[in-house]
Amino acid sequence: MLPVVAIVGRPNVGKSTLFNCLTASRAALVSDMPGMTRDRQYGEADIANHRFIAIDTGGLTQTQDDLDQLTKEQALQAIQEADKVLFVVDARAGITTADQIIADQLRTLKKTIYLVANKTEGLDLTFAIAEFYKLGFGQPYPIAAAHKSGIPELVTTLFKDEKIEAETSETDQGIKLAFVGRPNVGKSTLTNRMLGEDRVIVCNQPGTTRDSIYIPLERQNVRYTLIDTAGLRRRGKVFETTEKFSVVKTLQSIQAAHVVLFMMDAREGVTDQDLRLLGFILESGKALVIAMNKWDGMTSDERESAHSAMDRRLQFVSFARIHTISALHGTGVGNLFSSIKEAYASATKKISTSAATKILREAVAAHTPPLINGRRIKLSYAHVGGHNPPLIIVHGNQVQSLPSSYSRYLANTFQSRLKLVGTPVQLEFRSGENPYKHNKNILTEKQRRKKTRLMRHQKR
Repeated sequence: MLPVVAIVGRPNVGKSTLFNCLTASRAALVSDMPGMTRDRQYGEADIANHRFIAIDTGGLTQTQDDLDQLTKEQALQAIQEADKVLFVVDARAGITTADQIIADQLRTLKKTIYLVANKTEGLDLTFAIAEFYKLGFGQPYPIAAAHKSGIPELVTTLFKDEKIEAETSETDQGIKLAFVGRPNVGKSTLTNRMLGEDRVIVCNQPGTTRDSIYIPLERQNVRYTLIDTAGLRRRGKVFETTEKFSVVKTLQSIQAAHVVLFMMDAREGVTDQDLRLLGFILESGKALVIAMNKWDGMTSDERESAHSAMDRRLQFVSFARIHTISALHGTGVGNLFSSIKEAYASATKKISTSAATKILREAVAAHTPPLINGRRIKLSYAHVGGHNPPLIIVHGNQVQSLPSSYSRYLANTFQSRLKLVGTPVQLEFRSGENPYKHNKNILTEKQRRKKTRLMRHQKR
């Protein structure tokens, strides 16, 4: 087992910057605005021949705000899981009352604490760290996380008395499942329900989740990586810079996922923003499962109206399974996993060239392509060009003139014949290169005279 190192401290001392530096990633959002990080963020670090798990946490504050209290609980949970704790302070700001309160709390937890003085770039290190001895954690370790200064020395100090055994990295993350939807539709609640613990913060305040949180899960011998993302609002309602970064992280998570679990609020119905988000997911080509949350407590008339709206407005994603669930009470949540596995299997299904060509020829025989300038479009053969989503490459002549309606017909035919559920089929058309297109036909004198007569006759 890899050792676990938790990063704690008051808001805006550089915990997320240090986390990104340790994990050589940009997994944690970084901003000058305090309180950016709320949930626990895990990442694997490999520095100075030492490998360990780093945990980024939200800032520890003494306010009684519900969201701050939930953030504090997440940080305390990370400390309990950790073998070592990095207590980060701001070398430029000096010791604050918040630092002293956090130090008193950490002393009661009986954990190995290392005091880290961040933002020491350009300072005299001896004078910068001198006052932090008063916190009672011994030698403060000066670093500049933004400039990656002092990080190898810090990691070497953490494990100087331990022999870290070589351990192979766990590259198999299983099925990457991204929870996507508008704010406050229950993405974090469903994440916690699947995990069976309060892993991410749940609050009725929209926009609680700001970062994309990656969480491993194993269920019935199948591995998953759950990705809880920030809610996506309409562009006109996004004003804060931090929320814009959250949107970027969510869109990146969609691209990184194998399957997207799109969540909607059943009580609000299918909104225009839901349709826009589904359109983006469809363009990305990701496998899709749809969950209508908050189904509990609805009357029979409300449920019938919701079903009618889904049938009417979600026809363009008819290939996806639609589930009605209650993330809060767990109703219908277990049924999601079978659809997720089915969608992933369809997205990664192996298709032979002979099978693809056979389906293409049968589709052409049933409905022939149209005539273009008096010539019939000819589709010769098809083969697979990629997976997740399945990409079918169709070869033929004049394919650049093929109508979009016929392209949709072919995609639906492949979808039906291959029995693909939960994943769109993408088609790419390629035409053969004409080896004579650059050769000019040189007419003889007799041919030129004949052409002139024909043109004169045509004008008459």
